[in-house]
Formats: sequence, structure tokens, C-alpha cells
Amino acid sequence: MKEYGNYDAVGLATLVRSKQVSARELLDEAIARTEKIDPQINAVVVKHYDYARKQIDRGLPVGPFTGVPFLLKDLDLLEGTRTTFGASLYRDNVAGHTGTLTQRFLDSGVTIFGKSSSPEFGLMPTTESRLFGPTRNPWNPDHSSGGSSGGAAAAVAARILPVAHASDGGGSIRIPASASGVFGLKPSRARNPLGPDRGEGWGGLSCGHVVSISVRDSAAMLDAVHGPEPSSPYVAPPPERPFAEEVGREPGKLRIAFTDKSPYGDTIDTEVAAAVRDIASLLAGLGHHVEQRAPALPADPAVVIATIVAGNTGLNVRLAEQRHGRAMTDRDFEILTLASSHNAQKHTAVDYVSAQLSAFQISHSLATFFADCDVFLAPTLCAPPLKIGELNTMADDVSHITPILRRYMPGTSMFNMSGQPAMSVPLAWNAAGLPLGMMFAARFGDEATLLRLAAQLEQVRPWKDKRPPLCA
Repeated sequence: MKEYGNYDAVGLATLVRSKQVSARELLDEAIARTEKIDPQINAVVVKHYDYARKQIDRGLPVGPFTGVPFLLKDLDLLEGTRTTFGASLYRDNVAGHTGTLTQRFLDSGVTIFGKSSSPEFGLMPTTESRLFGPTRNPWNPDHSSGGSSGGAAAAVAARILPVAHASDGGGSIRIPASASGVFGLKPSRARNPLGPDRGEGWGGLSCGHVVSISVRDSAAMLDAVHGPEPSSPYVAPPPERPFAEEVGREPGKLRIAFTDKSPYGDTIDTEVAAAVRDIASLLAGLGHHVEQRAPALPADPAVVIATIVAGNTGLNVRLAEQRHGRAMTDRDFEILTLASSHNAQKHTAVDYVSAQLSAFQISHSLATFFADCDVFLAPTLCAPPLKIGELNTMADDVSHITPILRRYMPGTSMFNMSGQPAMSVPLAWNAAGLPLGMMFAARFGDEATLLRLAAQLEQVRPWKDKRPPLCA
């Protein structure tokens, strides 16, 4: 199918429903594209083509995405397939059951033909695990595709497929969407399920959804998978109407605040700052009320997330030690993972609760800020995509990582703390041809406003036909 890459997932599903193409033909095309382009980008690290073929042979569920090829991020479970979490220790781990969100993807009709690459336990904003090696940016292979959903974003950008599973605990949907030039929406906390093995991820910071070529793919998938499960500890506000119906709906005159600075007041890349100002001007031209201002945060998000993530990483290491009956070493996990776990041992339960309180204080300040604005615009990343190797998780001293993260991605994690929906929209490229995503956030539970605005921007500044040099 030469025209396969011209369709988003909704479009491919329409072709299947109208019998213009079969699910097997779409799967064969996705596999052929993987074999052609993946050796250059390393996005699909676990391939289970036979599993997908058997899905089709058994008969796919009738859903909004019946027959559409799909990749699961290599952090989530699909019974009978390999899930490594990007870690050497789990290189041969086979999932014994299927996660709730994964099952909902399956129920939507997709064919899951593999797993996309992730850094070890999803800890980094680049995707360069020791187990599988770096995932390269289709726009420039010397650069990272972002992380932690870097494999998903690279595969979608390279047109292996139009939509893929992603997850976001500190920016891990938005960061790779920005770095790879695709659309990525982080839903509100508890919008999508995280069970059955956990009620929440990273203390409520993490959630799962997709990255996609089009806004309507993200909206339609949200319709397919959202909603609580019996074990959900809390529930997101129900939408007024299906999310797909928000796409193309007039957003109205929105009150949009924006900043072209880091939340720390640090200098950011000049091309990134100029791109934010350009989009702010575009929004004003579309009739929105736009003003330059930013929230003042009562605590440092980087410190807060480091404490919470360290505790969760420490638990992963402890569970591995209990399972294997020995201490974990750098043969099992990367040095960064072990260092994060070691830091958790130095923290007390009081430190963890203090970090949660700080996250709530940040959330409260953001809720106050959004009392008189509908949308906040900021750069998703404050610098172009990092170069491969710039973050070294196997260095003897990993202290070089923190200042790089502060410079690169200072503004994403605050919305994980508040649980607000936030999205990265591919609206700019720098002079070197690298994507620069723009981040928009809205009030808690208000994905509808973001989807309406994203669809408006998709019309006036379309990105779907922009193709990277490495493209299937």
C-alpha cells in the first residue's frame, strides 16, 4: 500500500470497514515498513508478528480501530509476549497476564505486532537503554527521539504506523512527541486505567495514552479506552460528549497565557523561544485573548519528582532482589537505576510524604492560575532534541544528568503533579530541521478544550504531510 502513510488510524480503520483493504494487508504493510526503516531508528525492539497474525485469524473485535496496526510500549503487559521494561535483567521476561489499558486497546480492534523501545523503567527523557541501544530521531539520527515513549514517537514519525501506545510520568508522551514531530496528549489523572497490578503510577504522576499523527486519532482512542476499572482509587470527571466530537468543534475565544521562558527563569534556546512567540501571535490572529504570564510555583518540580520516582524505582529493585534472592548489580540494571534506588534508601517515609505535599502545593498554585485562563502555552522542551549519548545512564557518576534535565525539560512535570491534561503539538521546526513541539495545558478534566484547540491549529498549520528524512 503505497498510500498507507497518507492515512491516520481513523482513516485506515475506515478502509477496513468498507472492505477496501484487509487487516492482514495493513499488518503486512506495517511489518514491511518496520523491516525497512527500523534498522536505522531502532524503535521496535520486541517483534511478535505471529501474535498479530493470530489475532486476525481468530477474528478482531469490532471497534473504532479494527485492523489498525499498533505498538505497545515495552513497559506494559500483553499475556504471552515479551516485556523487558528496557532492563537487561528482564530481557527474556514473558508477561503472564494482560494489563487493563492493553486489553482496552485490543478491544478497540488494533493488531499489536510488537513493543516500542523505552529507557529502563521509563526513567529518562531519551530512549537509549543498554539492553537495546539508542532509538534515533527520524529527523536526524544523531539526535534522540525523546523519551520515555521514544520508540513509539519515532515509529509514528517514520510512518511505520499512525498511532502507538505511550505513557507519561513526567513528560514521557509530550517530550518524544515534541522531539519527533508528532501529536501527544497526556490525559487527566485517572482518565485511563492503570490496573490491574497498580492503582496509580509514580504516586499519581503517571498515565497512559498514545502518540499519533492526527488529533482525531488521539481523541478517538481516548473514547475507546477511557474510564475507571473496579480497582481505580479515583475517577476523572466524565466528558460532556465523546472526545472525537470535540475535533472540529469551534474552541471559542480562549483566554491563553503563554511564556517563552523556563519556569526557573533560565535562558532557553532562542529558536524555541521565537517559536513560542510565533504561535502566541498565531493564536491571537485566530481571535483568542493572549497574554504573556506564567504560574509561580511554590516548590521545585524537579526535586519533588526525583523523590517520588526514586521511591518507585527503589521498589522495582527490591522486588527484583526478592524474586532472584540476591542483590542487584550493574549487570542487572543500569547505574542510573541503581543510583536512584540508592537515593530512595536515604529518604525517609516523611521525605516521601513531604514530596507528595509539595506536589499538592504545586497543583493548588496551578489551579489558582487557571482560574482566569483557559489554556497555558509554553515550550514542551526548552532546547532542541538531545544528541545521542548526551545522557549516559551507565556512567560511573550520573550527576551530569540532573542539570541537563533542568535545562531541557523543566516545564513538563508540573502537570503530572496537578494531573491536568497537557499536549505537545508539532507546530515548529528549527533551522536544522528538528521538531520543536508546543505544550498546551488546560484545567483538570478539560481535554475537550485542548482537542478543540489542537484541531484548529492542525487546520491552520498542518503537520501531517511533513515527513522526516528517515521515513518508511
